[in-house]
Amino acid sequence: MKYDYLIVGAGLFGAVFAREAAKRGRKCLVVEKRNHIAGNIYCEEIHGIQVHRYGAHIFHTSDKKVWEYVNEYAEFNHYINSPIARYREELYNLPFNMNTFSKMWGIATPREARDIIAAQIADLHITQPKNLEEQALSLVGRDVYEKLIKGYTEKQWGRDCKDLPAFIIRRLPLRFTYDNNYFNDRYQGIPMEGYTRLVEKLLEGTEVRLNTNYLEHREECNELADKIIYTGMIDQYYDYSLGVLEYRSVRFETEELEMENYQGNAVVNYTEREVPYTRIIEHKHFAFGTQPTTIISREYSREWKRGDEPYYPVNNEKNDDLYARYRAMADREEKVIFGGRLGSYKYYDMDKVIAAALELCGKEL
Repeated sequence: MKYDYLIVGAGLFGAVFAREAAKRGRKCLVVEKRNHIAGNIYCEEIHGIQVHRYGAHIFHTSDKKVWEYVNEYAEFNHYINSPIARYREELYNLPFNMNTFSKMWGIATPREARDIIAAQIADLHITQPKNLEEQALSLVGRDVYEKLIKGYTEKQWGRDCKDLPAFIIRRLPLRFTYDNNYFNDRYQGIPMEGYTRLVEKLLEGTEVRLNTNYLEHREECNELADKIIYTGMIDQYYDYSLGVLEYRSVRFETEELEMENYQGNAVVNYTEREVPYTRIIEHKHFAFGTQPTTIISREYSREWKRGDEPYYPVNNEKNDDLYARYRAMADREEKVIFGGRLGSYKYYDMDKVIAAALELCGKEL
């Protein structure tokens, strides 16, 4: 059978393209190397709890068009992302706001908080930050940096902040209000039936083949369709011929606990370096769950190596230059269109993935 499009990857980008193509009478085949759809937003239901298998995903956007689009395929709850940071035995609200500053310094007003931060920054005399540590200190002062940034960042990147480039942190938002909502976006929530169900609805009517590695069957797959939508790693598509793009990866330890409530919040970040994991997710709190047991996941950041799941692109000058060379090769392809997080070597929030897929649909379909 001949298809109009072969879509490589059953994640959000590929699923949106498949839905829009089907609306326009195009025939698509989706191939996915994993044993499930939905990519990294895949949720597995365990004892009534939607478990985010590849880390927490909170949908948020200020794009009304995208919000209305996803609400065609899922009903969203009213979850507001308000993570907690734990430094030793101290608990702080994120993002950095008046609740954070009040707990840290015993103050009550924005002016007091501003004065403390400004005084700490002035005492450091940093005019041209040479590394990430100096950059962060010049933005938030010593207390916030030492307790809430330093250890967490070093675990994320696997190296000392003094050895990381300053450009990784361009800004650190300080909010002088008592508002724990992590996002400023107008729309926010999580699908009540989970993200897997959302992607299922997007893929309704489209043939999907799981456990199918496109790159291992490239020639026969290419014969099946007029065009390819490729959402995998762009350097892997070219057999790493120009070099390997770098990523950070994440390892998860997930367990079910015989208790109703483990930490009282969906996300708790552990900001001291001595704690090996970066955060603990308690999945039921994304959906206000009341189940008698709970499921938690500890996240461990680590260096990516070939064969690992790539999570966060390392967008430094070296990697961006290498990606640009791969992009030039991709732009010369007549039959293959690259898209999504891995095809674009770019960290995307979910709303941006959908917007990019819809933009491609507008051009291509």
